[in-house]
Amino acid sequence: MKANKTSLDGDQLLAILSALANPHRLRIIAALAAGGRNYVSQLARDIGISRPLLHLHLQKLEQAGLVTSRLELSHDGKALNYFEASGFAVALTPETIAEAAQSLTINPEK
Repeated sequence: MKANKTSLDGDQLLAILSALANPHRLRIIAALAAGGRNYVSQLARDIGISRPLLHLHLQKLEQAGLVTSRLELSHDGKALNYFEASGFAVALTPETIAEAAQSLTINPEK
């Protein structure tokens, strides 16, 4: 998700709002925004949750385009998965919600 993107379609907006509707995910974004990119084990320690739970939350955030990941090898040959917050801005106004709602493909009745 680019910071300069001015409008989101309904499905994108729904994915972002869903991803942010959890206190752990808000803390993950806050930690990445404050400390920059970080690898999973350290991020889990910093936030105080288990790595498996962190992975679930990071997956949801990544699917919504709010974080990105990159697998890198450490000097000792260990694979480290680094995450960082994506640049994003979402303006929630009645008008932007009405515009996004017109393009929803997700049917809440199903």
